[in-house]
Amino acid sequence: MSSKDWIEKDYYAVLGVAKAAPADEIKKAYRKLARESHPDHNPGDAKAEERFKAVSEAYAVLGDDAKRREYDEMRSLFGSGAFRRGARQGGQPGGAPFDVSDLFGGAQPGGGRFAGGNISDLFSSIFSGGGGGAGAPGPARGRDIETEVALDFDDAVRGVTLPLTLRAPGVCDTCHGNGAKPGTVPRTCPVCHGAGVTNRNQGAFSFSEPCRNCQGVGTVVDEKCPECQGTGGVTKTRTLNVRFPAGVADGQRIRLAGRGEPGERGGPAGDLFVHVKVRPDEVFGRTGDDLTLTVPITFAEAVLGTDLRVPTLDGPVTLRVPPGTPSGRILRARGKGVSRRDGQAGDLLVTLDVVVPARISDEARAALETFAEQTPPAAREHLDARVRRFG
Repeated sequence: MSSKDWIEKDYYAVLGVAKAAPADEIKKAYRKLARESHPDHNPGDAKAEERFKAVSEAYAVLGDDAKRREYDEMRSLFGSGAFRRGARQGGQPGGAPFDVSDLFGGAQPGGGRFAGGNISDLFSSIFSGGGGGAGAPGPARGRDIETEVALDFDDAVRGVTLPLTLRAPGVCDTCHGNGAKPGTVPRTCPVCHGAGVTNRNQGAFSFSEPCRNCQGVGTVVDEKCPECQGTGGVTKTRTLNVRFPAGVADGQRIRLAGRGEPGERGGPAGDLFVHVKVRPDEVFGRTGDDLTLTVPITFAEAVLGTDLRVPTLDGPVTLRVPPGTPSGRILRARGKGVSRRDGQAGDLLVTLDVVVPARISDEARAALETFAEQTPPAAREHLDARVRRFG
């Protein structure tokens, strides 16, 4: 996307959020609008596809903290009219002296990106596509795209490679991305001579901007590809094999570089971001790299102690329950949790839950009454004083 887009387009309005909206609100708005306008949900609807592209473009900027700050600074600078006023004053006889500090806002709170900078840095950033560097002219980078995948608990813990089918913009198979009709090739732009930029004077300044004849690409297509209408990309179904590493967590986002929307007319592709949703397991829970498990035991097992066999991801292990174990105690099986990238693994945390039966036999009741007679009462002395106050 060009700097002109950043100046002219209100991405906050596109997503329907306030300028001060927090990142999570922007993300929520994007996901909602992207689902509503996605080409899969609106087959053959050109307006919905354009809306989807606009929403994706807006989120590509506002969803990135660095780009969002840059976008806000640029729109604030140009929206204030400071540049236009300064250029007129410096270029008209008798006008007020042009003060470069007015343009750069040397006293900006927090020292913005252009605070204390020089004018060549400003124009280099503005007309290099807003990416934060001196970008070379040429076809624009494609937009990033996002999708969501649900994984089984075991697959997320162990790692898995799955085929991912997407219906999204891809490189046109007819023209192979150059936008030209088969049998023809793009020619060098006669205005910028392939540079992708032109020089223009405004008041006391001369600066470069993307060539309007070729939109900064450097080439012109005379006969457009009938399949993609000269853009170099079409919406199509494609399948990718995606590797989900062992230990991937619910809510994690995996980036696949260059697997997003292709750039126009052969430009570099954006990235694909895969949001992971992990289905809950019937037995195990997870806290970070540790697996959790709740195991019921009887009152007798808690009092007398027992050897307890419990499942793990690699097969059962035996844990010793000491005599006199209270309900809620946690036993730890080291190294039986989720594997980490460093080759180590978390632990299995087993919570013991002493089960009290709702019904018992007469024999069991008699035995329990005998047990109660021979067992000292629970220590409740710290409660007795408070009880006596009401007694």
